[in-house]
Amino acid sequence: MSSLTVMLPIPALACGLFGGCATQGNPPSEELTRARTVIEQADRAGAQRYASADLQRAHDQLSNAEKANGEKKYNDARRYAEAAEADADVASARASAGEAERAAHEIMQGNETLRQESERGSTTASPRPN
Repeated sequence: MSSLTVMLPIPALACGLFGGCATQGNPPSEELTRARTVIEQADRAGAQRYASADLQRAHDQLSNAEKANGEKKYNDARRYAEAAEADADVASARASAGEAERAAHEIMQGNETLRQESERGSTTASPRPN
């Protein structure tokens, strides 16, 4: 047996053990599209107002995903895209919660104004003599 025959399986074994030669699979087109869509929805939902850090992180993760995809690092791109989608979902949820809290506050203020007007009307009205 020649030394070449013995040495050929060594790189294959090293790739298997260390994962340095892992296959990258297919480009993460669906994941990138989904991440872009969810981020756009978060932008439209006003997430910048209520969850700017989460939204910025989503944009950053999407940029990382697109860069990794361009470098054909599809597994990394997929992970970044999935993280971007998750961050955008969090941003959207916080935006919805912020809007709901704002609306509830406005309703409470309106109710308080009505209560004060009602009290003012009942104290200024004098009873009519019979």
